[in-house]
Amino acid sequence: MRLLFLGDMVGKAGRTAVWEQLPGLISDFRLDFVIVNGENAAGGFGITEAIFHATIEAGADVVTTGNHVWDQRDALNFAPREDRFLRPSNFPKGTPGKGSGLYMARNGARVMVANIMGRVFMHPELDDPFQAGERELAACPLGEQADAVVIDFHAEATSEKMCFAHFVDGRASLVIGTHTHQPTADHQILNGGTAYMSDAGMCGDYDSSLGMDKEEPLNRFLSKVPKGRFEAANGPATLCGVGVTLSDRTGLAEKISPFRRGPRLEEVMPSFWT
Repeated sequence: MRLLFLGDMVGKAGRTAVWEQLPGLISDFRLDFVIVNGENAAGGFGITEAIFHATIEAGADVVTTGNHVWDQRDALNFAPREDRFLRPSNFPKGTPGKGSGLYMARNGARVMVANIMGRVFMHPELDDPFQAGERELAACPLGEQADAVVIDFHAEATSEKMCFAHFVDGRASLVIGTHTHQPTADHQILNGGTAYMSDAGMCGDYDSSLGMDKEEPLNRFLSKVPKGRFEAANGPATLCGVGVTLSDRTGLAEKISPFRRGPRLEEVMPSFWT
């Protein structure tokens, strides 16, 4: 099974690049399942229903989010009725929407996707992510109800991300970190067979500060006095994420590689997909 995860879409540049390139990627690499994090897609802050639908129409099977999920109030309205839209599962009981789902891949496999948010240096501080992960895995175990399990762990601290991955090693196909917008170089398969990478990076303009126009963030570091709002950078976007191949027998990872395509960073394509 071939799975592609794309990191946080940031602003118009990021979402447009995903919409334009994803159909070709699915066709060229014969991808079975695609997950996109969309929490920064609307001007860098949150996501709208129209952006969500356009991302699904481009070929994404699921759209995950994180701490910015409710920045656009529209999300509170459409989250309860969109099965393929996930917010962190460790939000309090009664929060609109859902934190996980079971989906059918193009090859017929059952893929459970869970969206969980870390607590270290994160706001708002949600329920224990380790307990949330345990609940999700108990409800839909790999090899029983699910043929593959993917967890988008949206967090700041790499220590928390790595410890969570070790906690679920052998019980998840992929644990992929999101939130920091910077692709890491630690892609690996853990001892129990779970693929892991601390951060997928972002889909956006890397001539920026985390996808935002760099002038205002730089001003605030230098002067400590805001001059204006943060605005998403709108230059050419680079897509970043991770590609994995999973065993059809066990659902565990066989291969993992960073995925990068665009003008700013060195391009990396999973060679095992060619």
